[in-house]
Amino acid sequence: MPTHAAFLRAVNLGPTRKVKGAELCGCLERSGFADVAAFRTSGNVVFSAKGSAATISRRIEDALAAEFGFEVPVYLRTAARVRAIAAFEPFAPDAVEASGGKLQVALLQAKPAPRTAKEALALGTEDDRLALDGAELYWLPSGGTVKSALDLKAIDRAIGPYTMRTMGTIEQLAAKFF
Repeated sequence: MPTHAAFLRAVNLGPTRKVKGAELCGCLERSGFADVAAFRTSGNVVFSAKGSAATISRRIEDALAAEFGFEVPVYLRTAARVRAIAAFEPFAPDAVEASGGKLQVALLQAKPAPRTAKEALALGTEDDRLALDGAELYWLPSGGTVKSALDLKAIDRAIGPYTMRTMGTIEQLAAKFF
C-alpha cells in the first residue's frame, strides 16, 4: 500500500481543538488506515492507504469530524512528494543562512492557476521572499514570522487555504518516515 503524509490544518490550536497523537492515530486506524504514526503535535500523520488523494482526504476529514467534533482540512502528500519538498531549495543557500527567520512551507490543496500564483508571488518582498513549486508556497521571512509584514490573509485570498510547516519539520518527517 502507498504511504502518505497528511498535514492537518488548525489541530492543537486553542483549547477546543486539541488532539493527542495517540488519539489521532487511533482514529485513523479505526477508519481503516494502516501503519499510522503521528509526527509532532502540529497535526502531521503518516499512514498507508489505497485510493485517490481526494478519497483518502475525505475519509480522514470525515473520521476526524465524527470523532472530535470539528472540521479539519487535510493537505495530503505522497511519500515521493514529501521527499521532493524536503529536497527542494527555493532560495539560494546563502539567503536562507543569512535570514533571521525559518523557511516556511505552505501546503496548498492544489497547484494554483498561473494568474493566482502570480498574484500571490507579487505579495513577496525582499524581507519576505516567496517561491512556488507545485502545490507548495515557500516563504523565507527575514525575521520571525510573527513580526513579518507579509499579508497572509491576502495570500489566502489569492491561492486559497493552506497549512504551514517549517522546512525543518518537513525535512525531519521525510528523514524519519520516507
